[in-house]
Amino acid sequence: MASGNVHGPAESTHVTVTGGAALVFTWDADSRIEVRNLGGEVVIEANAAGLRTLAGHLLVLAGEGVSDGAHLHLEDSNGLEDGSVGLVLERSDQE
Repeated sequence: MASGNVHGPAESTHVTVTGGAALVFTWDADSRIEVRNLGGEVVIEANAAGLRTLAGHLLVLAGEGVSDGAHLHLEDSNGLEDGSVGLVLERSDQE
């Protein structure tokens, strides 16, 4: 994993989803998250703060009243280390 600057937003990010509900995604201080595509598998590598950050993002999306299709885009310019492939976390209540 690259040991560069934290790429997560310094403050909470508010994302408006269908129905006008605002979801708040927060980044732990010093979080580092890198996503790599190795062809047949994707590797998400993170320090402890990064893992807590991802867990928090997933809990927000799993929250009561969150709409089907609510999602968060993470990219190397938005929450991930430089050179990471994009990652979308999306809620889908369809079976």
